[in-house]
Amino acid sequence: MDTLVEKIVKWGSDRKITTNGKPITQAIKTLEETHELLEAVNTNNKAEIQDAIGDIVVTLIMQTELQGMSFKQCIRSAYEEIKDRKGYLNEVGDFIKEVK
Repeated sequence: MDTLVEKIVKWGSDRKITTNGKPITQAIKTLEETHELLEAVNTNNKAEIQDAIGDIVVTLIMQTELQGMSFKQCIRSAYEEIKDRKGYLNEVGDFIKEVK
């Protein structure tokens, strides 16, 4: 995974996305790709779902570079926040947190 992230970072650098890009523009791109994911999920188009998820990850990696952050560290931080959460997803899709 680390090697793939490094390749994506190089790809963004080669295209000057991470040198000339702006965080807000990249955030908008992430939102556009997320909209494509919603459409693909709505039509159950597995190929488009896979493509959209990949595109979202690429835009997030570009965002971390623009912010001077590490993609891996962002994932680690998110995991540290959720790892001890307890609860369940109910029938309608709501996460019900366990009360301590």
